[in-house]
Amino acid sequence: MQQKEVKGPVYQQAKFDEPLLFEYPDSSKGVIVGTCPTGQGLVPAALCREKLDLPQLSEVEVIRHYMRLSQMNYGVDLGIYPLGSCTMKYTPKICEDMAALATSTDIHPAQDESTVQGALQMMYELQNMLAELGGMAEVSLQPAAGAHGEYTGLLIVQKYHEVKGETERNQIILPDTAHGTNPASATMVGYEVVEIKSNSDGTVDLDSLKAATTNKTAAFMLTNPNTLGIFENEVSEIAGILHDAGALLYYDGANFNAILSKCRPGDMGYDIVHFNLHKTFATPHGGGGPGSGPVGVCENLTDYLPVPMVAKDNRENRYFLDYDRANTVGKVRSFFGNFGVMVKAYTYLRVIGRKGVKDVAEMAVLNACYMKEKLKKHYPLPNKDARKHEFVLSGENMASKGLKTLDIAKRLIDYGLHPPTIYFPIIVHEAIMIEPTETEPKAELDRFIDAMIKIKDEDPALLHDAPHNAVVRRLDEVLAAKDPILSYMMLREKLAKQ
Repeated sequence: MQQKEVKGPVYQQAKFDEPLLFEYPDSSKGVIVGTCPTGQGLVPAALCREKLDLPQLSEVEVIRHYMRLSQMNYGVDLGIYPLGSCTMKYTPKICEDMAALATSTDIHPAQDESTVQGALQMMYELQNMLAELGGMAEVSLQPAAGAHGEYTGLLIVQKYHEVKGETERNQIILPDTAHGTNPASATMVGYEVVEIKSNSDGTVDLDSLKAATTNKTAAFMLTNPNTLGIFENEVSEIAGILHDAGALLYYDGANFNAILSKCRPGDMGYDIVHFNLHKTFATPHGGGGPGSGPVGVCENLTDYLPVPMVAKDNRENRYFLDYDRANTVGKVRSFFGNFGVMVKAYTYLRVIGRKGVKDVAEMAVLNACYMKEKLKKHYPLPNKDARKHEFVLSGENMASKGLKTLDIAKRLIDYGLHPPTIYFPIIVHEAIMIEPTETEPKAELDRFIDAMIKIKDEDPALLHDAPHNAVVRRLDEVLAAKDPILSYMMLREKLAKQ
């Protein structure tokens, strides 16, 4: 990121004075790197370096460097992480412990099935748990992330229509509240995207959906609750419109946390579901990963799932990999999926149990509605008032002071809080999208609410220049996107040219 020059008053400006490891003076106590083992034929000579440019530092210097960096950062273990549509919940440490066990880390997917019966049993039981929660017939654990789950689901849609001989179905319908990955996934599979507008409530307009649904429609992708946090209460009618036209209904599982064990996509009429194990089922996904996006299907689509599936031979009481799916879309992931993430999700479900699963949705909705009621008096709440696990406010009332939603978000950093999602969904002007999740205590919700209320009445100059107490001041994110500096070597080259 490039740091923008800030003019105006400076309030307790913090400075980033931690050097990079490459900038430390060598202490001649670093690791000793051996010679490249080309003689034994282990590594081709062309791949060996003559020298390795590593800083020579002691263990204590390296540990203290990374500890200082960690203290400059923010994570869900420190406080609320209210990114709307992300479900950044606190992850129980037992999930991490189970994924770190040797029985999870020291096995290999190429081992003989007889030597990994425990791993296969875990996967088999997790498939069944997710199928039950989603109201699906079967679930594949292969997809590596939510968007990959969308892609896999749309491959199933495409193969389903091909087998039926309906090759003219080349369109995917999306609401204007859809996640950005939805049109991207549809385009990657080769579909044309048709967008329909929401009604004044912020839900699917049935007349628009009927007008858009034709013999070219392959599927309609819809999360429920939608990205405004509003439950699509006409979902049964929506499913009827699609099915009457011979199309399928796809459930984007990004907001599944709101309905977990309270209602099921399959019971609403959905044909395909993807689950985000890295949202709903307690795997942290900050920093771009890891993720897992299992896909579930209704009974008449089970033959199209990726192979292999994990199956059980009840006569011999053993688990095995099943490749027998006549219309399968094939493998969509190397081996069988992101195993460590599966272990965390399985642990999470076993620990909280059936009652705990219901508590998740109830507390997530309660926390969001509590915050919504407190904040809607200070920031406009567009569309329908009833919300589930998240809600979208607007910062447009700050425009009279010359302020934008971005200024509010940056100022929250000074209060020791992570900003919420902003400017999404795009149908809300100056959107502020807040999702507290079920794991935040009331005191933390109140801390965020109080900060938002105070910011509304603060000096505009204070907000324009925020953050003031962060490690770095406001960054020029546009310049960072246009001229990215992704490594120390890139930075060194750039500085050498100046």
